[in-house]
Amino acid sequence: MSRYPHLKADVTASLVVFLVALPLCVGVAVASGVPAELGLITGIVGGIVTGIMRGSSLQVSGPAAGLTVLVYEAVRAFGLPVLGVVVLATGVLQIAMGALKLGRYFRAISVSVVEGMLAGIGLVLIAGQLYSVVGAKAPESGLGKIAGLPEAFVDAFGSTRALASLALGVGTVLVLVLWKRLPRRIRVVPAQLAAVGLATLAALVFGAPVATVEVNGLLGSVQPPSLDAFGELAGLGVLGTIVAFTLIASAESLFSAAAVDRLHDGPRTTYDKELVAQGAGNAVCGVLGALPMTAVIVRSAANVQAGARTKASRVLHGVWLLLFAALLPGVLAYIPIPALAGVLVHAGAKLIPVEALVTLWREHRGEALILVVTAVSIVAVSMFEGVLVGLALSVVKTAWDASHIKLDVIDKGAGPIQAYLSGNATFLRLPKLLDSLEALPADRPVELDLSGVHHLDHACRTALENWAARHSSAGTEPVKVTAD
Repeated sequence: MSRYPHLKADVTASLVVFLVALPLCVGVAVASGVPAELGLITGIVGGIVTGIMRGSSLQVSGPAAGLTVLVYEAVRAFGLPVLGVVVLATGVLQIAMGALKLGRYFRAISVSVVEGMLAGIGLVLIAGQLYSVVGAKAPESGLGKIAGLPEAFVDAFGSTRALASLALGVGTVLVLVLWKRLPRRIRVVPAQLAAVGLATLAALVFGAPVATVEVNGLLGSVQPPSLDAFGELAGLGVLGTIVAFTLIASAESLFSAAAVDRLHDGPRTTYDKELVAQGAGNAVCGVLGALPMTAVIVRSAANVQAGARTKASRVLHGVWLLLFAALLPGVLAYIPIPALAGVLVHAGAKLIPVEALVTLWREHRGEALILVVTAVSIVAVSMFEGVLVGLALSVVKTAWDASHIKLDVIDKGAGPIQAYLSGNATFLRLPKLLDSLEALPADRPVELDLSGVHHLDHACRTALENWAARHSSAGTEPVKVTAD
């Protein structure tokens, strides 16, 4: 034991993380429209492959609710065989970015864009999984999912099967919400496992007529991408999906790493190495035809809180997932689909940063607007376009904030009017600047001092020259411009 002083703590933590990860791996896979075993494979790879690599010592990787919507869209558009190609290409890109030391730059992505992205994913995830809660088929579009919910719930009250499904789904959510209020000795069991376990027990005891997980076997679910599937890389749709996977998976993993670092006082995350580790995991998942992975804050927080001290805990959690998938796959067939949907509805709700949005609205309304527009764009259009809209808004806001320009006018009543321009003169502030200059008396000479201007873009320079020419043509002395 002296050689492994933290072995007991890490083994205990690994069991806790395994019990948290098990229902989430299965739930994310089912919600993504792929065999449940593929979620377990991604969890296994996240534990054993990514877990053994350097980067962040305590965060845990696996299939994430944050990618569920994107994976579902990709499988629907391109088919399951192409998913492996997309995930493999994502992993290769992540490895390349880590090797080029680009991991740190993901920390520069606006937090509002990331939170807006997660909020949009959460909304679509909740809307889609509520159909599974009532045993109905969800519409394809995000807006269609939300618009069709009232009718789906009304129809559910006319069906015994739908009511049984609704009862299990709602019960699962209630257990997840209320679990933290129970005595500590009961809360030793992770909430997700308890909620799914109780729902499964209830379905068996009462013989509830609800859909359950389909089991294909671990080896039967592994589908390495064929050579024909690689031909899809020539399509713009597939390439766009790869970029979206890479951006979202990398950003979510590195933001998770930053959050996990705040939970413990051990070694800090090396972001470029963590990006390589995530890429290696995704590359292996792609070869196996499994789901993409990210670092997952729920599992990572459980790992830290359970007392994990080294990376051994996350590697062992992958081993436990492998043993379960190999020895007890038949257990999955008893799990009700509405229970897994309830777990994901709860997970989706936690992706929506209500408190952060309220704080942002009070203190930084521009950032709050970026968050909301990103989320709404994802719901209304798609994941990739929504993120692009958010990034574009973030760049525009940054440029707007950086383009501070100030015009001080001194008019002594006689002689020339002195105008002092300072700051960064960009096209974003041009309308207001021109309004101020054109408001100066047309029959008085003007001296324009640009010595305080740090940056003058082409649009502003041209506009100032045109204004000076118009002002001078009114019969007054030519505008005198000084730059030093």
